[in-house]
Amino acid sequence: MTRSPCVDSVCGFFPESFPNLHRPLRLALAIGFGLAISSTAALAQSPAKGSPDHIKAVTAAVDGASIKANTATSNDWPTIGLDYAETRFSKLNQINTDNVKKLGLVWSYPLESSRGVEATPVVVDGIMYQTASWSVVHAIDARTGKRLWTFDPGIDKEKGYKGCCDVVNRGVALWKGKVFVGAYDGRLIALDAVTGKKVWEKDTIASKEHSYTITGAPRVFNGKVVIGNGGAEYGARGYVTAYDAETGNQAWRWFTVPGDPSKPFEDESMAAAAKTWDPAGKYWVNGGGGTAWDTITFDPDLNLVYIGTGNGSPWNRDLRSPAGGDNLYLGSLVALNADTGKYAWHYQETPGDHWDYTSTQPMILADINIDGAPRKVILHAPKNGFFFVVDRTNGKFISAKNFVDVNWATGYDANGRPIEVPAARGKDPYDSIPGPYGAHNWHPMSFNPQTGLVYLPAQNIPVNLTPEKAFKHNAQEPGKFASAAGWNVGFMLNATPPKAPAFGRLLAWDPVKQKEVWRAEYVAPWNGGTLTTAGNLVFQGTADGRFIAYNATSGEKLWESPTGTGVVAAASTYMIDGKQYVSIAVGWGGVFGIAARATELQSPGTVYTFAVDGKAPLPAFVKYQTEGLLAGVKYDPKDVPEGTALYVTACAQCHGVPGIDKGGNVRNLGYVTKETIENLKDFVFKGPFRDRGMPDFTGKLTEADVTKIAAFIQGTADAIRPKPAEATAQPKK
Repeated sequence: MTRSPCVDSVCGFFPESFPNLHRPLRLALAIGFGLAISSTAALAQSPAKGSPDHIKAVTAAVDGASIKANTATSNDWPTIGLDYAETRFSKLNQINTDNVKKLGLVWSYPLESSRGVEATPVVVDGIMYQTASWSVVHAIDARTGKRLWTFDPGIDKEKGYKGCCDVVNRGVALWKGKVFVGAYDGRLIALDAVTGKKVWEKDTIASKEHSYTITGAPRVFNGKVVIGNGGAEYGARGYVTAYDAETGNQAWRWFTVPGDPSKPFEDESMAAAAKTWDPAGKYWVNGGGGTAWDTITFDPDLNLVYIGTGNGSPWNRDLRSPAGGDNLYLGSLVALNADTGKYAWHYQETPGDHWDYTSTQPMILADINIDGAPRKVILHAPKNGFFFVVDRTNGKFISAKNFVDVNWATGYDANGRPIEVPAARGKDPYDSIPGPYGAHNWHPMSFNPQTGLVYLPAQNIPVNLTPEKAFKHNAQEPGKFASAAGWNVGFMLNATPPKAPAFGRLLAWDPVKQKEVWRAEYVAPWNGGTLTTAGNLVFQGTADGRFIAYNATSGEKLWESPTGTGVVAAASTYMIDGKQYVSIAVGWGGVFGIAARATELQSPGTVYTFAVDGKAPLPAFVKYQTEGLLAGVKYDPKDVPEGTALYVTACAQCHGVPGIDKGGNVRNLGYVTKETIENLKDFVFKGPFRDRGMPDFTGKLTEADVTKIAAFIQGTADAIRPKPAEATAQPKK
């Protein structure tokens, strides 16, 4: 072929060399070839995957439009719940019921943490963002499993006691090149997605008089970052706040419960709520509660943000609102205008909460047919044991059915109010079923529109509630659970031993028929969140250290992998360069996992990523270290009763019952060395574990108190120690 003078341009390929071609065809070929050259040149200039330029390009593109567009494909996992509806349903089906048995590890990544890991990995074009305990953020190249950067917000670990439920974090939000994380100490921080450098931070704490924390994942929509706080056990007033994603300036704040009625209310919704509280209880001194510490969901079509509110503070309504009342907006789903934060509607799932029945558990937005008509609904399974279907356009109750056994209510009436069992609010000790840990806690559930089922981690953890006869805010009293750490619940916990059975299970729940379709039973409660996919699969991690895939229709177990420790978080799935991956972050913990466990393995926090035909070896697992049941500490048996009450006040929250519990991510004191308990004061007062989150009890306990606590620890170990078998006389031959 003869080249023309314009050899480096398209024209040089179609001169007289092809005289027999018609001019239109020659032109078309020229254009096509030119486009191919342009595409090749552009490809050659594209930044390498995982490079700073690539990260900048893919993270800067994350906004409302891209999140909605991704819903059609599920190629990425750009938000904590995958989509705005937080369905955790992926349309990917490359991994399916036929080939899931071939799943193998591709890489593992060390999170370098020993406390709870609760976050779902967020991934865009192979760039992963994951949080560990103490709100540390990890950026990971999901193509290789290599670290890109980490950000440690520098939490004062001596203040770890200011949160009820482990020093956990449930993940990040991603928006226009920024990564947003809520720090445990109450700061909201914006990071550069490429470098991990801080862009801005805001202190979200409204009042330093109370112990507020952040453990939930922020959400971003319409250019605003929305976050709630925890702290109701300590005496706090709940609220949610929206900040401008670019500047960090506060856009709006909505309180979940009313404040001091002698002062002007913030808005009409607070004035209306105040009518449902008895001011004789001076609820505002203890904050009232209602902290919105987890679920926040957004409907872009309705421009409504939905929050779930927390428990009362104190739990015992007789103390915070003696004349009764619904105590709005505790235990509720609340809709707010996304732009202004103005109250739109609410539905209260637990009126007059008395049992720590938060409604902060993750909600799912779905469009389903009910009675032959399409409805826009919220699907919700809060702590109180009932599965709710609520109209998300107006908050109207549709249906509720208990998904586990409950003993506080027999059901809900047509108006959506619970039909309570009177004894549940009595003055006598009461086996609360479900207990304060909840029939479903923060562990995410998922909804598969192909099967029509919700996949729900359900449980019961027995707790007996004995109403306190006298209550004083922030009073540290022997026998008052965790009062040395600032708890204010208004009940003595397990002063009478509970009798209800403990269990953990995965339920496949039909939200239209309000019935269980199938279940998987586990050896313990506190199992992880769920992921479901168009491959007809459900993935869940377990308390006993497994990551399992089930057939979403039948519940048949199809595959599992060991994880080295218990799993509490939920997985995500995504595509990289045409291949589907599944990632799960593992790290045992949370309020139950601090003191109890269901596995002998105690491996540190790790991200595991799987794909079909993955061949990478699992990392080495670490066995839980124990010195055997404590023996040999000298003590006065007369000190045991007082030591028991002091232990409940200061130690039980994290260490559990000596020798009875196994210990979780914090050691059980019935299985430490004799020397540790003999020198307990050296650990309790300005001790060496403050940098791991152990409180300093200086000024809260005396040396005499510590001696009595040691007596209880050794006395309990002695009481449960197996007795030597008596020699059995052998008959003479």
